[in-house]
Amino acid sequence: MKLLVTGGAGFIGSAVVRLAVSRGYEVVNLDALTYAACLENVASVSDSPFYSFEQADIRNLPALEAIFAKHKPDAVMHLAAESHVDRSIDGPQAFIETNVMGTYNMLQAARQHWDAQGKPESFRFHHISTDEVFGSLGATGQFTEDTPYDPRSPYSASKASSDHLVRAWAETYGLPTVITNCSNNYGPYHFPEKLIPVVILSALAGKPIPIYGKGENVRDWLYVKDHADALLLVLEKGALGRSYNIGGENERSNLELVQTICSILDKLKPAAAPYANLIRFVTDRPGHDLRYAIDPSRIRDELGWRPSVTVEEGLEETVRWYLGNEAWWQPLLSRSGVGERLGRA
Repeated sequence: MKLLVTGGAGFIGSAVVRLAVSRGYEVVNLDALTYAACLENVASVSDSPFYSFEQADIRNLPALEAIFAKHKPDAVMHLAAESHVDRSIDGPQAFIETNVMGTYNMLQAARQHWDAQGKPESFRFHHISTDEVFGSLGATGQFTEDTPYDPRSPYSASKASSDHLVRAWAETYGLPTVITNCSNNYGPYHFPEKLIPVVILSALAGKPIPIYGKGENVRDWLYVKDHADALLLVLEKGALGRSYNIGGENERSNLELVQTICSILDKLKPAAAPYANLIRFVTDRPGHDLRYAIDPSRIRDELGWRPSVTVEEGLEETVRWYLGNEAWWQPLLSRSGVGERLGRA
């Protein structure tokens, strides 16, 4: 099977690319190489005969049409997106252009390709989304695939819009689609503007570790390698027209998460312990959702998938990776916005 993976030089996309190539898929990595992309993320498979790269922007429909015509993929895994909530607060236009119009362009190009190939039943358009489209939970309850959409940020609103477009193209044009909505990802190659790498790198530098508000916000943490495995499973065996929630079954408050990372660093790099002394509470961002939690029973019951690691196991592997890969993350610290407080509104 030949996969066209959009955003394959990003955090989750590169995990999908690496895993897919290792499993013998032919992979075409389509990425615009914007600020959060890094080709080093796929360096381990770049010489594989199963891998090819196309630099293109999903906002450019003619470029997409040319890539579909050139490579004739059997399936699309659409991960390319603007994804940082704080950046969406400061500059929402890029999120609308990429996540909404970019997804529209992908659907149009995929539909044109699918029509040209005779509408093969085996074709798949797999759209990868987020649990943030469901809004915010209180102290109890979980998101299911039937939870009404209630996005609260420009980012989540743009992703909700893209989900609706995918469903519309399936219903109106018959395009064979599946959608997945995931919880918060973490792991190796995570761009250093997101919470977990910010904590790790701030601690290693002896800088204050910022936590929004009182650290009470709760997320369900999903190890990126587990997510990539689930995505390929849904692509292969998911029912057409279905959506699947993918969660790590690892709910932690932000404060608990940061304290766990500090404890792991105390063990692995004890010279500056205890790292928890660096924790500082900072002004919360606008519209910060209190809690996300995924009910993963559909993907578990229908496809037999469960996460393979606890958040503590995954975090230790992640911290070890950052300790051993300074040559990867150090150059990224100079990219636009990294290390700055964003999302003040």
